[in-house]
Amino acid sequence: MSKRLDFEVQIAVSWPPEHWQDIKVLLAVSGGADSVAMLRALRAVQRPGPGSLEVAHANHQIRLAQSDTEEQFVTALCERLGVHCYTGKIDVPRQAADDGDGMEAAARRLRYQFLQQVAEQTGARYLVTAHTADDQAETILHRIVRGTGLRGLAGIPRARPLGSAVSLIRPMLWVWRTQVLDYLQELGQPYMEDTSNQDLAFTRNRIRHELLPSLAAHYNQNVREALCRLGTLSAESRRVIDKLVDELWKQSVARAATDSVRIRVESLRAVDPFLVREFFIRLWHHQNWPQQQMGYLQWEKLAGMVRSATATSEIDLPGGVRAELHGSRIKLSQGPPACNHP
Repeated sequence: MSKRLDFEVQIAVSWPPEHWQDIKVLLAVSGGADSVAMLRALRAVQRPGPGSLEVAHANHQIRLAQSDTEEQFVTALCERLGVHCYTGKIDVPRQAADDGDGMEAAARRLRYQFLQQVAEQTGARYLVTAHTADDQAETILHRIVRGTGLRGLAGIPRARPLGSAVSLIRPMLWVWRTQVLDYLQELGQPYMEDTSNQDLAFTRNRIRHELLPSLAAHYNQNVREALCRLGTLSAESRRVIDKLVDELWKQSVARAATDSVRIRVESLRAVDPFLVREFFIRLWHHQNWPQQQMGYLQWEKLAGMVRSATATSEIDLPGGVRAELHGSRIKLSQGPPACNHP
């Protein structure tokens, strides 16, 4: 079997065309090798039906001339393939400066906002991105270096909800970048090279170009595969843990409102501290409370409140969240973040 057919079969097995032939699908295409290969492969395996493949391209305006060239490349490719293309400009440098975010974080956040908006406005059921096994390995190692728990070790999920009406799908998570390049070479399909991917000022690029090659050369030549296996095992463990937390949720949450939650402490006191911390992490997700500054110490403080024999106590947490223990109940509520006056 040729590399071209092998690649397309792999994509079709990962995300069978019969699952999406009757609905509208939106592909996120940057013009880079991964997303161009995804577009070509899904177009090749697409089956006749009432559904459609469409493309969204976000012009980040990070490198003005190159960003415009990438947009022109994607629109021309879509025109040649007979695929409708939506484009939009997002001023990442200005937004990153306004919000105090790093360029990487701002670009990711704004890109997904744009893609979700296009998907919802056009009635797309799925938004598809071209993350590969290499991206998975890099993400897991990045999280290990920064410090992560079991949830972070699971890496990039294959699918997740993106708003109430759109699901995010990543059908190339088991495809290696070398396979992508071989596929495009056999097709004779050009793609755009993003020069920022070589900029070692970005942590992700240092992991890709320095740390991973060093680990492969000096410790384990199959380190990328090992990291992906770790992600798979962690994701499987997460599914087991999530079922246990589901049961805790049913037993322990007395009332959940927009800005507050009341918890029955007695149903948590005999539970392993790890699961209690996971319960509170689930609660933060459910309430959409900020988690960036919530780390092990903060989750352990909450677990300690559950174990406490004290009748009353209070904890102030990041994001303006306060935990109050009164007898057999814990009340968690979010108000305006406290101001520290000199």
